[in-house]
Amino acid sequence: MRAEDVLADQQNQGQFKGVTVRKGTVGAFLANARLWLDDASSSDDKAIAERDIVDALPALHALGLFDIVQVRDAALRELVSVATE
Repeated sequence: MRAEDVLADQQNQGQFKGVTVRKGTVGAFLANARLWLDDASSSDDKAIAERDIVDALPALHALGLFDIVQVRDAALRELVSVATE
């Protein structure tokens, strides 16, 4: 399956398990996770990244991301698991 099989080029979002998921959600999660884990990031930037990670969790779960991929970093894994409970 290719990306365009999930969302056509002209589509910006889709419905997955009743949740609207925007194109780029997984990429944004990865970028925010990298920023959140980077010791050089400011506390303000980390706080924004954390909020964005938490906000994206319903979409990421609807996609089944964490059914396939395990978060290796313990702190990020804790954030993802605590925020979904």
